[in-house]
Amino acid sequence: MAKRVIKTNPNLIELIKSLKDKSYNEEVAIWKDIAKRLERSARRQAEVNLSDINRVSKEEQIVIVPGKVLANGQLDHKVSIAALNFSKVAQEKVEKSGGECISISEIMEKNPKGNNIKIVE
Repeated sequence: MAKRVIKTNPNLIELIKSLKDKSYNEEVAIWKDIAKRLERSARRQAEVNLSDINRVSKEEQIVIVPGKVLANGQLDHKVSIAALNFSKVAQEKVEKSGGECISISEIMEKNPKGNNIKIVE
């Protein structure tokens, strides 16, 4: 039997709970999917490079990374990225390309129905 992962970060626990609540209240599956991905062990949490985001996203798209965004690669178009956290250099590169770095809870409030969002892992 798999060992159950117990999260200790109160901010992460609160984010997962609010994602599940939003999914239930808005009847949108994307928030529950992201909550499940965030519940994984830290070892299995997503670490995504900017080059990966650049390859799979389009201009003006919203990308959610249920983990950390790393600075490897470049962005050649404007994209909004919501993630658990960003490396300092990754954040600078996203802002330099005209995009924005936002928290997952912010995007959940701005876009409760989860329209035009792509999950990248």
